[in-house]
Amino acid sequence: MSTASEIVAAVGGPENIQSLTHCATRLRFQLVDGSVVDTATVESINGVMGAVPQSGDRYQVIIGGGVQTVYNEINELPEMSNRRQLTDEEIKAAARAGGVRGRFAWVDSFFEFLSDSFRPILGALLGASLIITFMSLMATLGIIGNWADSRVVLPPSWAFVNLMWRAVFYFIPLMVAYNASKKLGADPWVGFSIMALVLLPGFADLGKDAAAYDAVVFGSSVKLIDVFGVPLTIFDYGSQVFPPLLMAGLLGPLYKLFKKLIPENLQLIFVPFLSFIIMLPLTAFLIGPIGVYAGAGLAGALQWINQWPFVFAILIPLAYPFMVPLGLHWPINAIMLLNLTPPAQGGLGYDYIQGPMGAWNFACFGATAGVMVLAMRDRDQQMRQTASGALVAGLLGGITEPSLYGIHLRFKRIYPRILAGCAIGGLIIGFGGGLKASGFAFTSLLTIGIFTPTLLYVIAIAAAFFTTFSLVLSFDYRTPEEKAAARRAAEPAEAAEPRVIVVGDVETNQAKQWVTALGGEGNVRSVEAIAETRVRVEVTDDSKVDVDALKRAGLTAAVKVGEGVWHLIAGLEAVQYAEGMRRRVASSAS
Repeated sequence: MSTASEIVAAVGGPENIQSLTHCATRLRFQLVDGSVVDTATVESINGVMGAVPQSGDRYQVIIGGGVQTVYNEINELPEMSNRRQLTDEEIKAAARAGGVRGRFAWVDSFFEFLSDSFRPILGALLGASLIITFMSLMATLGIIGNWADSRVVLPPSWAFVNLMWRAVFYFIPLMVAYNASKKLGADPWVGFSIMALVLLPGFADLGKDAAAYDAVVFGSSVKLIDVFGVPLTIFDYGSQVFPPLLMAGLLGPLYKLFKKLIPENLQLIFVPFLSFIIMLPLTAFLIGPIGVYAGAGLAGALQWINQWPFVFAILIPLAYPFMVPLGLHWPINAIMLLNLTPPAQGGLGYDYIQGPMGAWNFACFGATAGVMVLAMRDRDQQMRQTASGALVAGLLGGITEPSLYGIHLRFKRIYPRILAGCAIGGLIIGFGGGLKASGFAFTSLLTIGIFTPTLLYVIAIAAAFFTTFSLVLSFDYRTPEEKAAARRAAEPAEAAEPRVIVVGDVETNQAKQWVTALGGEGNVRSVEAIAETRVRVEVTDDSKVDVDALKRAGLTAAVKVGEGVWHLIAGLEAVQYAEGMRRRVASSAS
């Protein structure tokens, strides 16, 4: 079986998959019943770096950089294309059965909205950040001037190279508008087009009209012009991220409302038209300015804390290990982008958050490196594969997710080691007076050049990395029980001794009922206990399997994972039940 096929089978088969998406490193499943998934089985699959069960029957499988390939392979599987699509009623019933996502479901939904608005553009940001690093290196070598200062005139050739990364950052509002609108159920191209209005050169030129006038709003000078008697604020919306988020937040419900009110055969024309009529002026006159000021307010609050660089440099690295798993870092990433906009657009022209964040990243990677060395020493092939993949993704791509979800959240002893590395790196940055970044970057070995003072940054991330690395190497990351289990798993298999499985009257009676519900002894071809709680059964005719009868007979769940293949969630006595079923089928055959 391929990795894709094994993953589908392990999460309960095609019929158990309600929806599937992916992020930069993880497959994100929404399942009908998350309780049927055995995480140990998922994590044993070749190519899987870890698995994260979540509330609301959501399940994430960490793959790493090759997630797009595995995602495509899963969708191309015959069993996925032939699976029955759930009805709206079944989807709603599954959601109700799974319960809410948390005590405050709206908070979870809000951060998922932020995450899905930014996650698809991470690849573009990563590519642009490497171009920024290259420009920074050229400036450090004295080949070009200050490329980050828009007032500096570069030679045409270098000016073109500079535009290559600016193109990504300037049009971020359009990318975020597309993703956020799609997330909330609106036509993403409608959201894209609404945001495009305020990025048009003609919109900015309105501020140069003779009728334009200056005004002071919230302490800052802005250009206004009256449009049909209503004052329109002229901003440069390039690189702004809060206006498109607010715009999509209103467009989503509005779009759904129009689709309910307008007959289906007229929706293609009138839903976008009415959305434009309402949202275009609303975005230009109200939502856009509110978004600009909201972003500036949040950035100002962080900048106020940054008055004490020593405090800020320690606070950010120590907070990030807890913010990233909860998705709380996405608003901070938005503020980083806002900080990098030129002062004329309300930004600073540099960022002060990414430097301290680098201490967390490299403390994280140091822990992963320590785990990899221990896994190599203990001949733990699976953990070595997970750690080596996560380390490459981190050091070269600045991506912490494979390390975080594949290793760190699974072993509670790792976090104290990481926090120690974060604190050491933060202290060094604080004593050095703080760091500035000239562009948005994933803090990796390839983007060191955008930080100033560069030497201070190198010392800080090296200290964070090797502190955590040394602590993990010296004190391990596992409990004594976990360590012993890993070593036993790595020992060469000895000749298997005959195993006697004792099947009591309870298991025998249960096995008889289950075999009957599976269509009788003649319909059962093979029975095998897999994992700790699951029995794999092959049948001749799926139509003879009575799932309701299986559940009435005490089975937790029965999931069809392939043609003629079923997984029975039998509990901790799965081995005894499987043996009882085998004996039942064998006695009938004889």
